[in-house]
Amino acid sequence: MSGRGQMLEHLREFIKYRGLFWMLTYRDIRVRYKQSVMGFLWAVLMPVLIVMSGVVVRFAYAFTAHVPINRADVASVAVKSLPWAFLVSSIRFSCNSLINNKELVTKIYFPKEIFPLAAVMASLFDLFVASGALLIFLFAIQVGWNIRLLWVPLLLATIVVLACGIGMIGSAAGLFFRDVKYIVEVLLTFGIFFTPVFYDARMFGDKAKWLLLNPVAPLLEGLSSSVTGRPFPDPLWIVYSVAFSAVALIGGYLFFKRLEPAFAESI
Repeated sequence: MSGRGQMLEHLREFIKYRGLFWMLTYRDIRVRYKQSVMGFLWAVLMPVLIVMSGVVVRFAYAFTAHVPINRADVASVAVKSLPWAFLVSSIRFSCNSLINNKELVTKIYFPKEIFPLAAVMASLFDLFVASGALLIFLFAIQVGWNIRLLWVPLLLATIVVLACGIGMIGSAAGLFFRDVKYIVEVLLTFGIFFTPVFYDARMFGDKAKWLLLNPVAPLLEGLSSSVTGRPFPDPLWIVYSVAFSAVALIGGYLFFKRLEPAFAESI
């Protein structure tokens, strides 16, 4: 069977088990908040803490650099913090998804990519919950609406695709090399310093192109521009991020399926 035929067969198999996929997604959401005092409020609290940290950093920069700060700056930090929090949460939980479900991996047959993808969907639920608080915040600081908001679904969908691709690579690799989860944690911890979450890429002038090589950067800058009305990044950078995310998804899926037959022996 050709590679294309195999992918179609895998896709049909995944669709066949879609009920299990949604059940595991619901389980991940429920387990994450079942025994917490604040319940689903954690889905709002964690992004809010990131937003507050970003705003503090932005004000500190404005104070030390003697530059003015306005509500667009605050809105930019808030808008970029939520998808970044989603990406971090998705990668963290999906990379550990196979190890945390080793009993199911070894005893029951079904497409194992369901585990990392369900972890991403559970984090996407958090993003939707937190987005409600973000909309209230943007309304409170009177951020206007513009036609660029039509870009938001595409940009968010691209971030989800990227999270799925990285999640499948990390979960499969982490099953064979347990050091992967520690490497991922380090990258996620320091990744925010190399990603324009608390700052804007345009602050670096001509050197911003090096920052935009991070495929997440153009997507966050595009989201910020869509909401604040600031200059939109070069569409070629958006194309670059979309292409990178698509390659990550396809490559991650092929990598995952290639290693899947050996999962049970490696746990």
